[in-house]
Amino acid sequence: MFVIDLHVHTVKGSTDSSLTVDDLITECHRIGLNGICLTEHSGGWLREDIEIEFQDSGLLAIGAIEVNTNLGHVLAIGIDQYTSGINNIEILRKTVDAEGGLLIAAHPMRNLFNKPPYNQNILFNDWKQPPQTIHDAASHELFEIVDLIEISNGANTQQENLFTSRVADFLGKGGTGGSDSHSIEGIGSSVTVFDNPIKDRDDLVRNLIEGPFYVCLLYTSPSPRDGLLSRMPSSA
Repeated sequence: MFVIDLHVHTVKGSTDSSLTVDDLITECHRIGLNGICLTEHSGGWLREDIEIEFQDSGLLAIGAIEVNTNLGHVLAIGIDQYTSGINNIEILRKTVDAEGGLLIAAHPMRNLFNKPPYNQNILFNDWKQPPQTIHDAASHELFEIVDLIEISNGANTQQENLFTSRVADFLGKGGTGGSDSHSIEGIGSSVTVFDNPIKDRDDLVRNLIEGPFYVCLLYTSPSPRDGLLSRMPSSA
């Protein structure tokens, strides 16, 4: 079993994060993670930087980027730096394809069920009314473009994650899990689990495309031996 948090932000490339590399490594070991994906908002993690910072950590660290596109937030695995134009989803798709990567729709249902005025969902912000059914939500054009959908986000509510999972199932899309942590407290709150060890970024992409993998909630306590993996439904 190989456990990866596919959605992590650090001070290296996310101004809204307080998570340092040292704290990240320490917490990953405490709760039993094998790897993390550094999905910074503006890049920041070159491969050589990762090699230096994580070479003795015993963790697989993969650079990626979370892009605020015209169709919502998307995790791009295969690139690790912002380039001009990738805020347009079509350009991002071409850029990632050229690098042999993939795209994951990030927390697409966040705030969808909140009461006004706190129900500003990025994905459906320009709709006359929010989607009322799984079918309505699944019709969004973003889901035709991305490879996978983040069905379990550690910063989302259970209702948001469950609805997202059902959308992914309806579409036949694979579902991933990531904490979306911006501090030490959130690391590993949601993870993606593989049957076999992941060696590098290309291996991660291949396993996410081919499967199998599972989305789990990782509950943690003061003792690292008290971690409990609880499998969630996944369309992978």
